[in-house]
Amino acid sequence: MRFSVLIPARLASSRLPNKPLADIGGRPMIVRVARQAALSQATQVVVAADDAAIVQACEAHGVQAVLTRSDHATGSDRLAEACELLGLDGDDLVVNVQGDEPLIDPVLIDECAAMLAHHQDCVMSTAAHSIESPDDLANPNVVKVVLDARQRAMYFSRAPIPWWRDAPQRGALHPDASPLRHIGLYGYRASFLRAFPSLAASPLEAIESLEQLRVLWHGHRIAVHISPEAPGVGVDTPEDLARVRALFGA
Repeated sequence: MRFSVLIPARLASSRLPNKPLADIGGRPMIVRVARQAALSQATQVVVAADDAAIVQACEAHGVQAVLTRSDHATGSDRLAEACELLGLDGDDLVVNVQGDEPLIDPVLIDECAAMLAHHQDCVMSTAAHSIESPDDLANPNVVKVVLDARQRAMYFSRAPIPWWRDAPQRGALHPDASPLRHIGLYGYRASFLRAFPSLAASPLEAIESLEQLRVLWHGHRIAVHISPEAPGVGVDTPEDLARVRALFGA
């Protein structure tokens, strides 16, 4: 199995300015993410940047990067351009690792790629893990996913799904069917990724603010790997950055 890891990186961030270049133990965060991804079985790891400063920081640390347009609306749009620049197309497999995940598990990256390779009827793959807390089930910032019998996504939602109608107390977790929390890691067939920006946005995508619903709305399928563990800490805020820096002894 051959696959590429692409990491979208955007310099602007409302909650954490210049986030890709934030120092973590003497290296920019985007470099930490790329080096962690390089521990997977990927044949190449490439940062898709929107600013020359990110490209320069990557090249200074031996990380491959390509400069993409700065006006892309989403990370998927940026990766679609990166596929063109790198000549990726057809059934080439691409795993999208977020640029703020310096603790991403390389094994999870491999599993996401393998899930797509093994599901020829799917254009995408992603990951999920069991929800153990009723608070997480009720939290709209925790995205949930429900699967069919072949581990393909039926729906993603910020609402608590599946809802246990006969629960002894409101919001209780069913003992035989734990809800699943979606992990924001995606595998793509390169041809689909390149075509994705041309797909019309779906009403469901707008309501839930979940881009992956566009894929399901257009009748495509997404395979889902169930991880036994929750992913590492991502970096969205200064507080997140401080926690990750502490883990690196910075």
